Amino acid sequence: MKILLLGAGGQVGFELARACAPLGELICVTRSGVLPGGSRGIAADLGQTTRLGAVLAAANADVVINAAAYTAVDRAEDEPEQAHLDNAGAVAHLADWAAHHKRLLVQYSTDYVFDGQGTRPYREDDATAPLGVYGRSKLAGEVAVHSSGCDHLLLRTAWVYAARGHNFLRTMLKLGREREQLRIVNDQRGAPTPARLIATATALALAHMYARRAVDRDKFLGTYHLCAGAACSWFDFAGAIFARAQAAALIERAPELLPITTAEYPTKAKRPAYSVLDSTKFQATFGLHLPPWQHGLDAVIGELAEQQR
Repeated sequence: MKILLLGAGGQVGFELARACAPLGELICVTRSGVLPGGSRGIAADLGQTTRLGAVLAAANADVVINAAAYTAVDRAEDEPEQAHLDNAGAVAHLADWAAHHKRLLVQYSTDYVFDGQGTRPYREDDATAPLGVYGRSKLAGEVAVHSSGCDHLLLRTAWVYAARGHNFLRTMLKLGREREQLRIVNDQRGAPTPARLIATATALALAHMYARRAVDRDKFLGTYHLCAGAACSWFDFAGAIFARAQAAALIERAPELLPITTAEYPTKAKRPAYSVLDSTKFQATFGLHLPPWQHGLDAVIGELAEQQR
């Protein structure tokens, strides 16, 4: 199996490069062409359609995994054209190529395609109603994938974090070292999902599919939710982060946490209040278990502790 991985320098892409390496030949793409650690990959940007087409043609991969995206949720409100170019226009280009050449596209999407008014975990067939530009751009990308008719795995995830990159966990640790007190939103709920879990589950799903005959793979195609198990608020997540970080000697003392409402912490983009995704379909289809979010947090804190030694 030959795999073309776009966005190999990001949180999920970095983990995908490690998780997918045993599956076959792996071709990694970043915006600069430099991979984490300094080795060289291929340079390509989602917004450069001509360059993207050349990379697709040269790689001629069996599987295209797109881990690149415009993810600046608040900035997207001021840059809607760029958000849609990266999250919908480029995805349409990838999907059309995959359809024409009969290849598999793995595309990631988000809980932000929902309005957050639900009272139970969202299933794949629930109605979408994004609240902002970012969510609309990602939903447009989903529509492009479906409209192309390409073979695809469309994986929605949420609250992504890792031991590297820009994310809630790393922000909390930074602020916790600087401040005595932090105000954390307590009325938004979701499932914090480590990038490594997303990458590992993706690689295992691909291995599961490609262990079967080509004619049997169609039953695995489609849209899935891929998140850690259980759910919490941002306030709960922050508390768990600091408790584990202090125990691992990543911080000397935990700051005082004050629960606040979304209204007390206004942002340019509106967030879904209830962001829990039901991953039952993914687990049942691929025979996998997605552990509770606390399990992933323990692993990421452990990784950070190892880096500090």
